[in-house]
Formats: sequence, structure tokens, C-alpha cells
Amino acid sequence: MDIAECLTLIELLCAREFPVVPGRTEHGESGPGYHLAALQTSEEFWEGDGGDREETEAQYEADRDGLAERLGERWGSPRHFSLYSVFERTTAGEEIAEPWSGLSGHVPDVLLWQAPESHRWVALGISQWDKELPFQLLGIVTETDPP
Repeated sequence: MDIAECLTLIELLCAREFPVVPGRTEHGESGPGYHLAALQTSEEFWEGDGGDREETEAQYEADRDGLAERLGERWGSPRHFSLYSVFERTTAGEEIAEPWSGLSGHVPDVLLWQAPESHRWVALGISQWDKELPFQLLGIVTETDPP
């Protein structure tokens, strides 16, 4: 992972306008009030004994923490925000705004800052939809307060 490229992309997303309708972008997806960027994506895990998956998960956590350290130099220590209760509320039928609702289905928690320059929320999270599917290190920028 190239930390400088990830930082540049997060800065770009902090400055970029939000689209009126949701859609795919060159970095991931965007919608009204949010941008999601895949900063890093692993291989899939269809074969093997699970050891590769565990190693990859540990590496993605280390990469997230390294990037969080650099963002912390700019914005201070991140807030750890669990999306577990958001997922439970969403599955119970409560209307939760994006990107939080969608993220809660595949990202268990995020590290969260509010960027003082843009007043937008910036989050880092590790996504995995299922144990065979790849990990993704996500950068999230949103104007929507965490629920």
C-alpha cells in the first residue's frame, strides 16, 4: 500500500463535491453526501486452509493503523466507531442514512475523524463481505453525521 497515494485520495475526496445520485466512480462509489474509495483490495480466498486469510486480515489492520497514524498527525486521534448497532438497527427496519447503513453490512467498525478544513467526516474501515471474498481497505468521506 502506498500511504502517500491513499492520503492524496482522501484529500481529493474531502474537496470533491458530492453527486446528486449514487453511482460508481473511478475510486469506488459516491452518492448524495458521501464518497467511498477502495484504497486497497486483496485477493479472494476460495482455496486454502484459512491461513492466508488470517495473514491478510492482519496486514490490512496494520495498513489501516499506519494510515490512521498519518491522518492522526493532521487531525488528532481517531474515534473508534462500531457499526454493529447500526447494522442491527438497519436490519430491524430503522432508516439509517448512507453511507452508514450500507457500510454496516460489511464493515464492523471504523476509525473516524472530522476534518476541520472541510467539516466532513473521514473514516477508515476494513470491508469483507464473506470469508471467501477479498478484504478492502476503505476510505470514506461524508457530510452525514454518524448515527
